[in-house]
Amino acid sequence: MARADGVVIVSERYWAFAGVDGSLREGRMPSPPDALRRIPLLRGLVRLGAALSPLFRGTGVARRRERLLLVFAVLAPLGLVFVPGRIGFVVGLALTAALILWLLRGRTLFLHGAEHRAIAAAEHRRLGSTWQGLELPSRFSTRCGTNFAALLLPVATLGQRFWPLPTATMTPLVVTALSLAVTMELWQLVQASSHRAARAFLLPGLALQRVTTREPRLDETRIALRAVASVLYRELD
Repeated sequence: MARADGVVIVSERYWAFAGVDGSLREGRMPSPPDALRRIPLLRGLVRLGAALSPLFRGTGVARRRERLLLVFAVLAPLGLVFVPGRIGFVVGLALTAALILWLLRGRTLFLHGAEHRAIAAAEHRRLGSTWQGLELPSRFSTRCGTNFAALLLPVATLGQRFWPLPTATMTPLVVTALSLAVTMELWQLVQASSHRAARAFLLPGLALQRVTTREPRLDETRIALRAVASVLYRELD
């Protein structure tokens, strides 16, 4: 994930954060029980939570104030369940807009493109030439969280519209959790498929990346490459 002050790269076992100030922080990813990884729907939520863990850890990449802001952003919508519909919609929309603006602040868009470029360089074995600026792998990625968000929107909309049970106070929370879980299952299915028809599900997200990424400079690409190199070194050691 890209941040205003650096790039986080994660693998199954490790994470690394390379900062724009030249710093490098490293850590291990959480290892959920194998049983949870086999349960459909639940495994997707577990995987999603693990991917965000470097942000919420005390020794991770976010400062205490920032972690509190993230916790508030996650928990605040839960309180909107008890707010009248129209007011809850407006407040929820304002919270979402504020969170998006905060996530995309500063150099984030450029470092987001650098993150994709560095991962592509590793996958195509072009780390050295990319570091030197001789090659420019794509700044667009099929595994970007933007693609996940583009898939989540229609799934959540359909879930809310065709929810089969009587509406209750907690229904929006249940629909949200199920939408995330179903989208993650669909996301992993599409990622594992080599069929072109499956890849069509990623086209909206790839188009959206023209907004969520910018062409990075070489020094910004090198920030992401340092994080990639840190994770690869420990994975291959």
